[in-house]
Amino acid sequence: MNLLRLTLLSLLAALAMPASIGAQTGAALDYRLDASASEVTARVGFFGLSSKTARFPEMEGNVTVVPGAPERAVIDVTFDAAQIEAPDDTTLRRLRGEKFFWVERYPTIRFVGRSITLSSPTRGTVTGELTARGVTRTETLDVTFASDPTSTSGRPVTFTAEMEIDRRDYGMRSYQLIVGNTVDIRLRARMVPR
Repeated sequence: MNLLRLTLLSLLAALAMPASIGAQTGAALDYRLDASASEVTARVGFFGLSSKTARFPEMEGNVTVVPGAPERAVIDVTFDAAQIEAPDDTTLRRLRGEKFFWVERYPTIRFVGRSITLSSPTRGTVTGELTARGVTRTETLDVTFASDPTSTSGRPVTFTAEMEIDRRDYGMRSYQLIVGNTVDIRLRARMVPR
């Protein structure tokens, strides 16, 4: 799902920098999502025995961070739901249709991060608002950086992120005896300075 323009992760990296840097420069750090080096997938159970995974190949996003001031961060990522990819034509047709993403009416999925918390130099959470199929709900991403983000100022930031959502919360209630309700969303992202 849109779940995730995990541009937020790069924001986490910038937020991890010491407050003294922000005090010295006062300058906001701006990153953009490198879509060519990023990927979002959504996996859901199928008949309780296996799973199916969809992929969102088209995305864009930006993160603006003021070092030492996480409350001023802005994370905004958008996925093109109409470009969703699925393992077979039947699944693809259903996912794009009215019972799931209804891409004719809701062509994008968006995640706007509002709160960042780091639990270690390379791990943290981003809480924000996910909008899919015209429904907006608060969701939390668990993020892991490839390296300590405090040492990446001015350089690309790479990370992975995961979240779990209930598809019914977004109006996707069809095929409940066949398709699981829990959706595992995974993100691999690269953020580059703007």
